[in-house]
Amino acid sequence: MTTTQNFQAVGRPETGERGLGPLLVVLTGTFMTFLDFFIVNVALPSIQRDLHAGPAAIQLVVAGYGLTFAVGMITGGRLGDLYGRRRLFMIGLALFTMTSAACGLAPDALFLVVSRVLQGGAGAMMTPQVLAILGTVYAGERRAKAFAAYGMTMGIAGVLGQLLGGLLIQADIAGSSWRGIFLINVPVGLAGLLLSNRVVPESRGIRSQLDLTGTALASVGLAAVILPLVEGQQHGWPAWTWLCLATAPVLLGAFTAQQARRKRAGRAPLLDLGLFRNRAFGVGTVTALTYTLVPPSFFFALALYLQDGRRLSALFSGTIFSAVGAGFLAAMLLTQAMTARLGRQILALGALVTAAGSLTMALAASAPSPTDLLPGLAVTGFGIGMVLVPLSATVLRDVAAEQAGSAAGVLATFQQAGGALGVAVIGVVFFRELHASSFPHAFAVSLVVLAILTTLTAALVQLLPRHASS
Repeated sequence: MTTTQNFQAVGRPETGERGLGPLLVVLTGTFMTFLDFFIVNVALPSIQRDLHAGPAAIQLVVAGYGLTFAVGMITGGRLGDLYGRRRLFMIGLALFTMTSAACGLAPDALFLVVSRVLQGGAGAMMTPQVLAILGTVYAGERRAKAFAAYGMTMGIAGVLGQLLGGLLIQADIAGSSWRGIFLINVPVGLAGLLLSNRVVPESRGIRSQLDLTGTALASVGLAAVILPLVEGQQHGWPAWTWLCLATAPVLLGAFTAQQARRKRAGRAPLLDLGLFRNRAFGVGTVTALTYTLVPPSFFFALALYLQDGRRLSALFSGTIFSAVGAGFLAAMLLTQAMTARLGRQILALGALVTAAGSLTMALAASAPSPTDLLPGLAVTGFGIGMVLVPLSATVLRDVAAEQAGSAAGVLATFQQAGGALGVAVIGVVFFRELHASSFPHAFAVSLVVLAILTTLTAALVQLLPRHASS
């Protein structure tokens, strides 16, 4: 079987000789999509005041983006395999730029919600292409470094989203206030589009017709899981959320059976279930799901604790968040050398470091000053970096070239679903404890739960093949 180590772009010479141009261009798109998942949190109070938005609309500004982003990943990856990864990346980037402008110019809350839903769909079209493009453009050691850079970019977007959002709102460029967090994407996106056609080579998998039935089953099934998770807590878990969750296994089971039948009939499925027979990919995606329960829910709980519990401004809370970024940046500098020595165990060590940082913060939750959290924040950021930087390379190591887009879409879907599930679980824990006690207590209990989840991740890593990340 041809592995990602031997990827070549269709119709191109050996692509491992290419420079940094393709990497920088596609990672710009990655940074934009993941940043917009996190940066909007600090702007919600300003959006609510400016657009006179109700609680439901504000929730959908966050949840609408996350829903379409997660649900569309597998289909987006498959479309790239069929019709060209650069083409789909550029289409997604163009649509993301347009919808970002629409968000920034929104005249009312409904317009903003619809724009965010479309923005998430554009991100789902663009994001799966990034890993597939990197796998085809670079080979060997360069490919491993490119995948590591992807993990770094995703992590930086997450840990610095709060700070960048606070700075943009505080700067109030040309009176833009909260609108600046969306409008900043426009010049960046236009520059990315101009460069993509010049420096990013085209590649694709085996040509075939798109599996429309599988697309519908996968999309509706994933929506039935993710929508109640992102909306259930805010609405008190009404009956429709439980109905969706009960229906989801039926839909996803039907999707699995339909994909198997399509494969047996010799027709290209949306998702080749044979991917999961690859131990690195199968165990790796479950490991990714388990670990990605943690960072978004950690940022969620920390934002609530700092802004609602400590009454800090968006800018000050964003500054506190920068301690996580410092730890993450330190991990970026050290993780590659550590991975060469530790192999797959770098993921286990990173998960345990994250747990240690979470428990350190739990002990400091009731301290007089929020700055007492800084050591634990830095340790947590270091642990997150140790996991996210090598994670993609570990999971996608042995995936065949023609399945690169689909596999990247599955991995991204697992990661986004993990984030939604994590926020839902920690939201339940946090608000239950807050109702019974106080913000410091709710934050501390949430951190203990997160430490348990990261310890579980460390255990799952032991099931990966020994060559993973080596």
